Amino acid sequence: MSLLSPQLLAFMSVAQYKSVHGAASAIHITQTAVTQRIHTLEAKLATTLFIRTRRGMILTPEGEALLRYCHTVNVLEGEALATIKGAGIETDILFCITGPSSIMHARIIPQCFSVIKKFPRLLLQFDINDFENRMHSLRLGESQLAVIREEDITPEMKYKILKPERYVLVCTSSWKKRTLKMILESEHIVDYDPQDRMTFQYLKHFGLFDFANHERHFANRTDALAMMLIEGYGYGVLTEEFSKPYLQQKQLILLNAGKIYETSMALAWYPRPQLPKYFSSLIDAIE
Repeated sequence: MSLLSPQLLAFMSVAQYKSVHGAASAIHITQTAVTQRIHTLEAKLATTLFIRTRRGMILTPEGEALLRYCHTVNVLEGEALATIKGAGIETDILFCITGPSSIMHARIIPQCFSVIKKFPRLLLQFDINDFENRMHSLRLGESQLAVIREEDITPEMKYKILKPERYVLVCTSSWKKRTLKMILESEHIVDYDPQDRMTFQYLKHFGLFDFANHERHFANRTDALAMMLIEGYGYGVLTEEFSKPYLQQKQLILLNAGKIYETSMALAWYPRPQLPKYFSSLIDAIE
């Protein structure tokens, strides 16, 4: 059951499948009907919601704002239906939190357990996402809370600064007899992807960047990145929390005398007239 109009349901389907054909198949109407509903919606709003590209139907900024509204309405609709007495309706509340793997595993997920117990109809989706598109997910309403870099916060967002992420420089334990300078000059860096600058930032912060070898390997999963470090394919940074078990098992060792580089992260969301209790409880629980 949905209280959204047929035009908005068609709009959401096109946004999801990025094509009129895919949307029509999903909601079981003709492609012509989908197109008409989108045109009707655009005429009502006096704006363009999609741009046709080779990659499919891409949302305009106005379309992104409308999609975020639709996702929010779906959540509020579930809350409203769940409180209707005598209607025999039982509705679960779906809620998505997106964030990078290290902080999600070590902090965010465990901190949400008490909230899950408090709100048994709350169904949490933990989107472990190490790509820098978490803000896009939040903007489209695909997630309701996102862990993002402090510098990515925009004026229309609400946010809470989290405890800093603490990064250490590590390498395989088989290099324990080598000096820091020797390792940095001769070995590759292992980073998440070409846009990942955290190791570079660490090296610059401690005055190590200029004599370090800047050639890099990449592994876009943190556990795979740690495996490459363990196997001696390079050195790099991991969060203090994520690296702890590898250090305890002596698979990795600390470089640079274990010095820590801190970086700020924020928990961000889009404002609502009134936050549901489970929403504010999640914000309070996450540190």
